[in-house]
Amino acid sequence: MAYKDTISSIFELQKFGMKFGLDSMRGILSRLGNPEAGGRYVHLAGTNGKGSTAAMIEAVLREAGYRTGLYTSPHLVTFRERIRVDGGLMPEEEVEEIAAEVWKGCLPGRPPTFFEFVTAMAFLRFRRAGTDLAVLEAGLGGRLDSTNVVEPLVAAITNIGLEHTEHLGGTIAEIAAEKAGIIKPGAGFAAGRLVPEAARVIGARLDGLGAAGRFLGRDFTARTVSEEAGRPVIDYRGPSWSLDGVAVGLAGPYQADNAALAIAVLELLSEMPSPGGEGRLFALPEECLRRGLAGVSWPGRGEIFAPGLWPPGRNGRAPLLLDGAHNPDGARSFAEYLRRIPRRELHLIVGVMADKDVAGVLGPVIAEADRLYLTRPVYSRAAAPELLLERLRGASGEPGIPWELYPELPGAIEAAARQAGPEDVVVVSGSLFTVGEARAYLTGESIVESN
Repeated sequence: MAYKDTISSIFELQKFGMKFGLDSMRGILSRLGNPEAGGRYVHLAGTNGKGSTAAMIEAVLREAGYRTGLYTSPHLVTFRERIRVDGGLMPEEEVEEIAAEVWKGCLPGRPPTFFEFVTAMAFLRFRRAGTDLAVLEAGLGGRLDSTNVVEPLVAAITNIGLEHTEHLGGTIAEIAAEKAGIIKPGAGFAAGRLVPEAARVIGARLDGLGAAGRFLGRDFTARTVSEEAGRPVIDYRGPSWSLDGVAVGLAGPYQADNAALAIAVLELLSEMPSPGGEGRLFALPEECLRRGLAGVSWPGRGEIFAPGLWPPGRNGRAPLLLDGAHNPDGARSFAEYLRRIPRRELHLIVGVMADKDVAGVLGPVIAEADRLYLTRPVYSRAAAPELLLERLRGASGEPGIPWELYPELPGAIEAAARQAGPEDVVVVSGSLFTVGEARAYLTGESIVESN
């Protein structure tokens, strides 16, 4: 019960919402002895692909023998996914111990936000573990995000689209300026595929700092030369590295860009001199890079369950694909991937948060589907299936394909298992919360911790 009580107390902090600004975060860390100080970090921001890119970077570093940290959000099934050391989930006992320590750094009457608290836990765990490098994923934006208290070795931005406009600004330029706040003097910087407006803002930030940056398409490139079960194989060209036939372990054509950015970050790390000036700070042999990228795992992002391995009754005749595309840019990229999958019919199971652009998230994906199952995960922010249908009708009339409403996600999965044939494909998408609950149901795990 101690672990469950600890988790409940942490999630209770969600009632305080979000807090923009770093004073509170810095105060907590100061009272904890500044566990973030002296650590080595890669800091990632962006609209889509942060988690996949972070997982790739961490996998290669771990393959090369380094002790790694990985901080990401949200989790799919368990809170312990958020703060990893050497790829492993955080043990329940350590969650209890580190949470108790963080509470000591919080002032009475001035509670932290959920994300401030968990970020402090991450820094404490990484210091306790003695990580050689930790990869941090920004939660929201960058400039005022709780993770932006570090001086990273390398900062990276995956891409920039319209998201969280109520917090980050209503234009690409405004959002880019927020995300560019993670760029620091003296740190390396790499960017993925950026629209021109975002590239101009980030370039101006670099110029203002007197810093150099590397941009996909200008300073490094990746070309997909083949695919293996939907997973891209790329040729990479950068300032120091030239690599042919690099297999990426995650499915989807968009993973080629994520892999290119991950390699560019690793290339920057490999070029950094050691503190003594002799040799390099990180030795990253090519074989470690290839093994790390080929073996990377990031559940719920292009993850495939083969026929006969789902649902719990194991009677699904079609493959099932999980992907948490949850904003319009991500949905368009995911739809491009679906367009290339051979099948007779595509059965689409979706649940979306009520505060999202439902038509923007679902429209591109529905265009590739033949049958639609509208449902919701057990989460307070999730839209009821009736609301999803109402918003789709308001955007474009009827969905245009046969649709069914299911009040609970397991019912939708079971229905798709009955109706999808061997030549069909079943897809679960619309939100990482939906994907997380689906994955737990498919694997027989239990979600007892809300996101």
